[in-house]
Order: sequence, then C-alpha cells, then structure tokens
Amino acid sequence: MIEPIPPFFILILGACLIPFIRGSLKLAYLLLIPVATFINILLLKEGTYWIIYFLNYELVLLKIDKLSLAFGYIFAIVTFIGNLYALHVRDDSQHVAAMIYSGSALGAVFAGDFITLFIFWEIMALAATYLIWTGKTKNSYKAGMRYLAVHLFGGLCLLIGIMMYLHSTGSSEFRYVGLNSVGSYFILIGFGVNAAFPILHAWLPDAYPESTFSGTVFLSAFTTKTAVYVLTRAFAGSEILIWIGVVMTAFPIFYAVIENNLRRVLSYSLINQVGFMVTGVGIGTALSINGAVAHAFCHILYKALLFMSMGAVLHQTGKINATDLGGLYKTMPLTTVFCIIGAASISGFPLTSGFVSKSMIVSAAAVEGMAITWFGLLFASAGVFHHSGIKIPYFAFFCRDSGIRTKEPPVNMLLAMGIAAFFCISIGVFPDPLYSILPYSVDYIPYTATHVVDHLQLLCFSALAFILLLLSGLYPSEIRAINLDTDWLYRKGAEIFIWFINKPGATVSSAINRVVFDKIPTFLGWLVKNPILAIKIIRDSLLLAFSIPEKREEIRERLKAEKKMYPGDPNAPMPLGILVLWAIFFLLVYLIIYYSLA
Repeated sequence: MIEPIPPFFILILGACLIPFIRGSLKLAYLLLIPVATFINILLLKEGTYWIIYFLNYELVLLKIDKLSLAFGYIFAIVTFIGNLYALHVRDDSQHVAAMIYSGSALGAVFAGDFITLFIFWEIMALAATYLIWTGKTKNSYKAGMRYLAVHLFGGLCLLIGIMMYLHSTGSSEFRYVGLNSVGSYFILIGFGVNAAFPILHAWLPDAYPESTFSGTVFLSAFTTKTAVYVLTRAFAGSEILIWIGVVMTAFPIFYAVIENNLRRVLSYSLINQVGFMVTGVGIGTALSINGAVAHAFCHILYKALLFMSMGAVLHQTGKINATDLGGLYKTMPLTTVFCIIGAASISGFPLTSGFVSKSMIVSAAAVEGMAITWFGLLFASAGVFHHSGIKIPYFAFFCRDSGIRTKEPPVNMLLAMGIAAFFCISIGVFPDPLYSILPYSVDYIPYTATHVVDHLQLLCFSALAFILLLLSGLYPSEIRAINLDTDWLYRKGAEIFIWFINKPGATVSSAINRVVFDKIPTFLGWLVKNPILAIKIIRDSLLLAFSIPEKREEIRERLKAEKKMYPGDPNAPMPLGILVLWAIFFLLVYLIIYYSLA
C-alpha cells in the first residue's frame, strides 16, 4: 500500500522551488501548490502514516482524523487566498516564507507525536518572524525580534513540558494530556504563548501590523489557530481554559476602542475571537468543541478578509491610522463592500459565517448552565461588533472625507477578497457543509427565531451605544498615541537588564576577574617564594594597621627590614613541617571546593 503524501511536504517543497521559476509561470505555480495541497487533503483517509523510529520513540508524521482534517482544509484554502492576494508581490523571499509558514502549520496539525509537533512548531515561529521582517522597516525588525524572543520562550516551555511528559509516560504520542503534572502546565504555557493567552498576548498586536499588507494575512491565519488545534487535542475540557478564554474575549475590546492603527485594532480583535475558541475548548462538550473548530474555520476567513481590506487601504494610500483615513468608499467601493461583509461576519450577523459558528459556543455555555461564562461571551459579542463591525469600516471608509483620492487595488487582491467574502456568506447561509466536517456529529440549528432575534437585539443595542457615545462626545477620540500593553514590561525590563549587564554588572565582573585571575595568583606567587617570611610581613602589616600608636614605629622598622630581606634565598631548604602544613592547607581547599560543587 502506498502511503499518502503529507500535506506539509507539498507546501514546503513547493516553497523551495519558487526562486527557480520565472515569469507568468510563477503566478500559476503560486496558485497551483495550495490547490494541490487541498486536493491531497481531500484524498486523505483517517489513520496514521509515515511512522519513523527515532531514539526509541515512535514519530508519526501523518495522523489523520476529523479534527486534523478540519484544520487542514481551511489552512489550504487560506493559503490559496493569501497567495492570490499577494500574487503581484515581486519579493520571492516573502512567498517562500509564507509557504513554509503554512506548510509547517499543516505539519503541526497532522503531527502524531510531540517531537514532530515541536519541530514544526519552531519552524512556524521562524517563518513567521521572517514574514514580519519583510516589512523592511526599523519597527518591523524590532517587532520581529520581540516576536522571535517571545516564541522561543514559548518553545522552550513546550520543550521542557514535552521532556517531562516523555519521562513520565515513556510515550511521545500527541494525545490528550490534561492538567495533572508540572510537565502538562509547561506544555499549556507553550501552547498558550501561541494562542495569545492574557499577559502573554502582547506579541500579536505588536508584530502583526508591522508586516507587509499581504504578510499579515498569513500571520492572522496560522499561529493562533494552530494553538487552538493543539489545545483541543491535548486539553479539551480543562476548566482553566474557560476562564482564560472569557478574559481573552473581554480585555482586547478596551484596547481596540482606543487604538488608532486599524490593523492593530484587528489584531486585538483577533485575540478576542480566539478567546471564544479557547472557551469552547475549555467547556469540552461535543457542542463546544464543534463550535471552537467551526469558529476557527470561519474566523480564518473573515479575519483574513478584514486584514486584506485594510491591507488594500494601506497598499493604495500608504496610510492605516483612523486619523488619516475616511471617505474611501467613493473611490474604493468594492473594497468597502468586502470590508463590510467581513465586519458583519466577525460580528455574527445572521446569514454570515460568524453567526453559525460563534453561536455554538455561546449555546454550549448556556446548555451547561455557565451563567458567568455565557454573560461574558455576550458582552464580548457586543464589543467585537463595536470595534471590528463598526469602527473598522466606519473610520476607514466613511466618518469624514480625508481628501484621499485613490483607486481600487489590483485585480488579484479584489479576487482574493471576493473569494473570502463568498465563503463568509455561503457558510452563513448554508452551514451544513461546515458542520459535516466537524469532529463530532452536529445536532444544532443556528437559525431559530429566539436565537436570531436575541442576537439582532444585541447588535442593535451595541450600534445604538456607539452612535450615542459618538454624538455625545463621550466616545474616545482617535488620536495619534502609543498605547501601553504588557509588552511594556519586557521592553523596559530588557532595557534595564542590558543596562545592568553593561554598567554595574560589567564593572563588578571586571573587578572579580581582576581579583581572581590577577591579584590572587600574584599574591600566591609572592607567598610561595618564602612562606615564613611572607607570613611575618602579613602579620606585621596587620599589626601596623591595628596596634597602639606607641608601638607603630617599632613595627614599621621591623616590617621595613622584613620587606628588604624578602624573599631571601629561594634555594634554602624549607622545614618539613612547613611543607606538610602547606599540603594540608591545599588539600583542605580542594575538599571544600569539591563538596560545595558536588
């Protein structure tokens, strides 16, 4: 039996060949690779394949079930959309990084063991870092370095957890872990960094807006959704994830309201939406797990659409701050429509994809009687409509006339946005195809009268609140400012650490080196030339410092004579007792050092 081709192999190998293809053939090639990947995933059958034995561990490069297939489908789809959107980009390295990034995400999704997962996890971090650097600005370089540092920390935590897990279980299989050991908590932290858990989240709004207009589309799709996948696989039903997820849905709302950079607004919105997924994973029922997976699927599409619409604005105008934009609906009508579709989807309007996926998670909380969780998710739903459903299209395309007169972006960018918009609406109108690929059988009807009316009421009151705040002047004005987030701690902390290393730390280190490697060896070399006379000199030096004034002159004369006499005849025989005393002394020093380091 011929084993199936791992999907990551097609993308990563395809990425390596990109620099060798020229002309219009490259355009077709960039679209053909994700299409071939998607067809390959469609042909996969459930099971485990490509089993390799390494250091007494079983590595499974391809583990296929309904959970991994669902993420595989959407990763291939968004890779095609992202490549189409970036088709006119002439930087081969950007295409290579994007394909390796998506390929490593697929490698992680289909990994059947922790070792394989970790390898693709780190490749994904490196490829994403390069995508951030493709912004080719000072800010993008610094943001990429911070991104890399944070994700290396997360990878280190994951590696520690995996090593503990391997030691305790003797198995490398990537399966349900649960929170039952120190190693499992390290694994959770490693996954949590990529999922943008609270406090660990600041890398996302810091780095994503600094990439290129097309690089951000890929960044929004893979890192956090791969984290949702691994959390679902390893920690489904862990109660702590419920509370982490609820906090994730709530706190980004306040940052998004005051943020001026619209791509940074979308970055905070991304954390909010991942919070819904994490909550669904934490609830752990069939309905909530289906909801988390469905929401990840839909979120990739509508978030990519929103980032593409803002990328089109940036590409055409060179501006992305709310204070610089407005009135673009006059010259970019198609982009405006696509942005509104994405905004409606993320807000969960009926007949859009967000409605049929997010409602599953909210309903799961209600079914389980989790009143606080349910209320928190409703609050977050209203908030996301405010900052992504209203703020993004309003300040970019309406609000006021900024005086900018431009035109629609290139055709390939419009086609990519059109495909994503089509999925957003078609999934919302016909959710059954999406429900059919979810991990568990779906017995859920999103379009009930009660549910539709309740959600429309929520959205209407949220819109009313926005209008009233805007008219009353209480709405936070869009200003050019830097908003502090938790990354301030490690940014300033790193500066303080570097200052300490370069200033007092370097001074102390230099002093220690001078004493240990200069003063002490010099003193010992002086001492061994005539130990008896040297000890007398040391004794009289101490007596001179601490004796009464009447005897200091006598001691000073004696010390002067001893220094003049030193070292005397170096070949004079040393008494045997002195030799034994020195041997005992050095043996004692050796034993102290040995047992202190043992």
